[in-house]
Amino acid sequence: MNKVRYGIIGIGNMGSAHAQSLLNHIKDAELAAVCDVREERLKWAEEHLPESVQKFATPQELYESHLIDAVLICTPHYDHPTLAIGAFQYGYHVLVEKPAGVYTKAVKQMNKAAAKSDRKFGIMYNQRTNPLYQKLRDLIQSGELGEIRRTNWIITNWYRSQSYYNSGGWRATWAGEGGGVLLNQDPHQLDLWQWTTGMMPKRIRAFCHFGKYRNIEVEDDVTAYVEYENGATGLFITTTGEAPGTNRFEITGDHGKIVVEDGKLTFWRLRTPEPQFNAEFTGGFGSPECWKCEIPVEEGGGEQHKGILRNFTNAILHDEKLLAPGEEGIHGLTLSNGMYLSAWTDDWVELPIDEDLFYEKLMEKVENSNFNKETTAAQTFDVKGTH
Repeated sequence: MNKVRYGIIGIGNMGSAHAQSLLNHIKDAELAAVCDVREERLKWAEEHLPESVQKFATPQELYESHLIDAVLICTPHYDHPTLAIGAFQYGYHVLVEKPAGVYTKAVKQMNKAAAKSDRKFGIMYNQRTNPLYQKLRDLIQSGELGEIRRTNWIITNWYRSQSYYNSGGWRATWAGEGGGVLLNQDPHQLDLWQWTTGMMPKRIRAFCHFGKYRNIEVEDDVTAYVEYENGATGLFITTTGEAPGTNRFEITGDHGKIVVEDGKLTFWRLRTPEPQFNAEFTGGFGSPECWKCEIPVEEGGGEQHKGILRNFTNAILHDEKLLAPGEEGIHGLTLSNGMYLSAWTDDWVELPIDEDLFYEKLMEKVENSNFNKETTAAQTFDVKGTH
């Protein structure tokens, strides 16, 4: 094989953007087919994509065509595991949009199908291409920060208007989307939170506000507190209802503090590690000498979606190491599932979560959901500049 033939399932917001990337920017990749259950999107494909790109109305038709080598899944979240499992069964490589799914029980089945297959499996965690977070991960994993004591992420610049939520019947509903800001906007940060630090919490206490700022049934404001096995603590604050918003990630360790904000990485480095200073200092009032270090980081946000597509293509053709293995999608989803379950039960949630209880609570929400795909027209946006 000298070229990877892709088939995209779901050519709405992200799917149509990925189609243009495959057509124009990814070497050794070919957009061979697209699939969508919506007639208006297939009509868009007829008008905007080359004649050589085959169009299919169902995933099954696409799978059975054998015109492709890899599937890129860009559908609403609930369908991700089911479609991925089907693609693996037909012997295709699978790249799935974030999040991996809505609940970890289904994602585990997807991961098992991937493990049984000899195909490549990736997830569109495009923020892993950002040099800022790559450098942060390198500093932490190499021990520059010492043992982590605290992680705080305030990510409130995901502003979304009511018109955004009104653009599709599946949006911001339990039955159609499966969640709100945690499942739609924050999968990137939830992934980066554990990917950069190398840590998953042992328990979570979260407070979710549902429809606080918008006329929606899912959460649009969350404050979560976590505790780690080594005694460290963390805070995650997010919303889609504030303007202007903040994006500040702060990690404190024995050797100082790292702050990621405004596209910069600042290391407040202690000359003497805090535990050593505390053991040796006898002067009463005092603190370790601290140096403010502006860590050099390559400008720009990295290759983003195109970077993941290029990496996945090279993984298939040349066995390049995946930057975002699909199996790792369950980590961020575990965090969001834990936050939901804590809010629903008004209690602490231990990790790994009780998956059966989570599914039971979610299905209660789904049963009372206002989702009605027959009566709500969908609108496709230009997603340039979004994550």
